[in-house]
Amino acid sequence: MAKVEIYTTPTCPYCHAAKALLGDKGIEYTEITVLDPERRAAMTQRAHGRRTVPQIFIGEEHVGGYDDMAALERQGKLDQMLSA
Repeated sequence: MAKVEIYTTPTCPYCHAAKALLGDKGIEYTEITVLDPERRAAMTQRAHGRRTVPQIFIGEEHVGGYDDMAALERQGKLDQMLSA
């Protein structure tokens, strides 16, 4: 099973949706809250300049935000990425 990391903030509805989608699939993930400016800066660098949350990584691959992950799910590609 691939390692999943998700950068979030507590009040972000897209963060909650992303965590719910992963939870529905039974996927464990590491949540990194980016209220601290240093953590947000690290996320932004890792996400190639993207500053919005959530930012989702499966293994070392940057998936993007919730909409990107949901699109992978609709295309039938998310399970393959998660099982790698």
